[in-house]
Amino acid sequence: MPPPPEPTSRPFQVDLRGIVDLLSRSIYSGPQVYLRELLQNGVDAITARQALPGAPAGAIRITPASAPGEDLVFTDNGIGLTAAEVGELLATVGRSSKRDVLDLPRTDRLGQFGIGLLSCFMVSDDIRVLSRSAGGEPPVEWVGSADGTFTVREIPESELLDVAGPGGLAIGTQVRLRPRSVGAGEGDLTSAAGVLDLASRYGAYLPVPVRVDLPGGGEQTVSSQPLFAQPFSLPSPQLLALGKELIGAEPLDAIALHVPATGTRGTAFVLPFAPSPGARQATRVYLRGMLLSERVDDLLPEWAFFARCVVDTTGLRPTASRESLIQDDALEETRAELGAALRRWVATMANRDPVRLSTFLGVHHLALRALVLHDDELAAFIVPWLPIETSNGQTTYRELLRRGEPLRFAETVDEFRQIAAIARPDAPVINGGYVYDSDILRRLPDLIPGTVVETVTITDELASLDVPALAERPAAQRLQARAEAALKDLDCTVLVRSFAPDTLPALHIADAGVLRRLQRQRAKEAGSGMWASILQRIDDAQDASNTSDGETQAVGAAGQLCLNWRNRLVRALAESEDELLLARTVRVVHVQALLAAHRPLRAVERASLTDALTDIVHLSAGLGADLGDLPHAPGEN
Repeated sequence: MPPPPEPTSRPFQVDLRGIVDLLSRSIYSGPQVYLRELLQNGVDAITARQALPGAPAGAIRITPASAPGEDLVFTDNGIGLTAAEVGELLATVGRSSKRDVLDLPRTDRLGQFGIGLLSCFMVSDDIRVLSRSAGGEPPVEWVGSADGTFTVREIPESELLDVAGPGGLAIGTQVRLRPRSVGAGEGDLTSAAGVLDLASRYGAYLPVPVRVDLPGGGEQTVSSQPLFAQPFSLPSPQLLALGKELIGAEPLDAIALHVPATGTRGTAFVLPFAPSPGARQATRVYLRGMLLSERVDDLLPEWAFFARCVVDTTGLRPTASRESLIQDDALEETRAELGAALRRWVATMANRDPVRLSTFLGVHHLALRALVLHDDELAAFIVPWLPIETSNGQTTYRELLRRGEPLRFAETVDEFRQIAAIARPDAPVINGGYVYDSDILRRLPDLIPGTVVETVTITDELASLDVPALAERPAAQRLQARAEAALKDLDCTVLVRSFAPDTLPALHIADAGVLRRLQRQRAKEAGSGMWASILQRIDDAQDASNTSDGETQAVGAAGQLCLNWRNRLVRALAESEDELLLARTVRVVHVQALLAAHRPLRAVERASLTDALTDIVHLSAGLGADLGDLPHAPGEN
């Protein structure tokens, strides 16, 4: 048998329609990018010509398709293409598009031109390229079809006017697209309104003028200087107007951004509202003046949720779609530098404009506190400026740390309110009961070495209060017994101590267990019989666990009233022998202490207040009639 024939080598056949479909479905976000690619090709060609001596100023002109059957014409006065370069376009498209798909950089201008030209097949089935090279070669024509065929020829000078129109063909490149007759969306993208919108969007800050011919005559230049990329110390009204357009509201402030290593300049706008938890950063990024994307979400650090940025860069690299950035060392360095700029802004505001910083923290404090728990980088610079409530009023962690003393805090808002009433000014107590505050306080020793943090309770504070002087102790003990008898039906015990301020007659003290019991009692009053029965069983079980070997807890089921021996009213009560007046006054003081502790009154306490005040009025008027059903203290008639 004869040997089998040797296999023959064949080139791959490229399905251009398949490539265009891949571009539109998997790489580009939509057909609108065709104009961005044409603009990029035009800018690249102009940049190449500017390197030649005597080159004129670059310019781009776009004539939209004003009627069905007419071409969209894109013209630049760049370096132009030779016949050899035009002939290699389709082959170069194959090579450069592969590199783009792998996210590798495109460094050859011809490759960039080719892949950009392919995007035009998303809005047109036929592309015509006319070009005259700056090197003096004859003008050329390239005509490509979406079916994968193309022709290339040099244009004789005798045909030039017929091919290029009355103006002939100057040095540069002219791209003509015949929009599809179907698809209103595609037609809109090549109409005057569509082209003007896309040119304004993508080419607003290109370094060359971009002019769009208008249907009724005249032209509109859409390119201008990027105001946001200019250095500034104070934001101008125009810059703040740009920020309002970007974030939808007047920004709190504008922060200049500059990263020399990657040629990145821009502005960060501080949000005047707290963004939703799922909101993305949505930074607008331009690459050498060309819009890359309006929603890049990885340029700022994750903690910089309170800012929206617009930047222009020359050193960051785009992905194949040119709609996002490649994650590399340059991007990481830029992200770190932008974060440093935001941190400097916070420090500057703290030193120069604390009112504005306070406004900023008032808007974003909750999200900042949440991030502090998980982001050491953010915590290190933002925690000192966070506002915090203390027994001396509002302050910042920075001011508290300056004292060089341990930071004392209460775990809950209720406990803080009790402690704050008797805390000494030189030993303030911090309210750790608001969201995240206790967790932040516990982290402080790790975040700021040398910081000492202590938890305080109302029990600790009571133990530190002064007892009355030895000579006055019998009178204080007698007052304690008389007052406790007056509050017996309210299940509230009494304690007499000396504390500041003298103007405060009493404190109502309740630990966590008492507060839970009071909540159950209110629920029983408002709930159904079955639910009230369940809650009563819980109370009974709690009472049983709180009583051991016949010894009952010191704090009553409704809390404890601590009378201030230094207060004039309390001393007057101790000296009074009128048991009726003492009992009614103690009940009023008890309700006053409850209200000062921000505790809702139970029905029995509301009734107690009403009856006590009524009886006091009767006593003061000398009526001596029916004084109600209030319990009598020992010795009352």
